[in-house]
Amino acid sequence: MTVSPPANCHDHGFGPTRWFDDLVVGERFYIPSRTQTDALFAAFQLASADNHPIHYDVEYCKARGHHGLLAHGIQVLAQTAAGAGRFPHVIGDSLIGMIEISAKILKPVYAGDTLYPELEITELKPQNTTGVVTMRASVKNQHGILVLDGMHKYLLRRKPA
Repeated sequence: MTVSPPANCHDHGFGPTRWFDDLVVGERFYIPSRTQTDALFAAFQLASADNHPIHYDVEYCKARGHHGLLAHGIQVLAQTAAGAGRFPHVIGDSLIGMIEISAKILKPVYAGDTLYPELEITELKPQNTTGVVTMRASVKNQHGILVLDGMHKYLLRRKPA
């Protein structure tokens, strides 16, 4: 039996690191779509400890004009997590971290809706050895309706000399 050497985490990348200086305004990073199931609602309720009945009581929702369970706003924002898509793999070792996030919830999201998140670079602010990447975070539903519009900022290293 042949024994392989242990895996090297650097062997599992998506190609060479792209540094702050390699990015371009207008570049888009799609995040895979996801249908918001009852199971996701329950998991988010458990993780967030948000026990408001608008997220888990259908009759409560109907009495307030909603046709079904209403998603937590932060649950919708979570669909824009960069790690669910290619962006953090593309920038690899240049990533220092996320430094800011904000969002506006524009339309309700219900159990059964399919969400289509996307990140788009809108601004690149160079600094001495780092740079700030600002990205528009948007989420559309299965009807093409924008349900969330937000912003992420990441601090990245600039290309080594």
